[in-house]
Amino acid sequence: MIDHIGFPVSDYEASAEFYEAVLAPLGYGLEVEDLDGEVAVAGFGLPGEPAFFIASGEPPNHRLHIAFKADDRAAVRAFHMAALAAGGTDNGAPGLRTDYHDNYYAAYVLDPDGHNIEAVCHLPEAN
Repeated sequence: MIDHIGFPVSDYEASAEFYEAVLAPLGYGLEVEDLDGEVAVAGFGLPGEPAFFIASGEPPNHRLHIAFKADDRAAVRAFHMAALAAGGTDNGAPGLRTDYHDNYYAAYVLDPDGHNIEAVCHLPEAN
């Protein structure tokens, strides 16, 4: 349904470093970056497919909730650890959220602007 999403951040460098660190365990990387214009822009995603963008500017005056797909539960745990190491704030440790469905395994962190960032895996635990 969604091709891409983007929003401005208050500290471009801090946010770019944060997202590069926390998205790596999910298999997403920095795919494009433009620092030459009036607005700095970074695009993250799968190789050749940036889909999540941040830009320098005035951040939204409300919290966003962005959920990134994880291939497995280990990636959710790695995302959470990377986010905390990169300065994120814990907003929900890795675990099952059975209110959504039996295999909804997620972790939540707050990014440098306070947005609720989630990694989620919908698959059962691998044996």
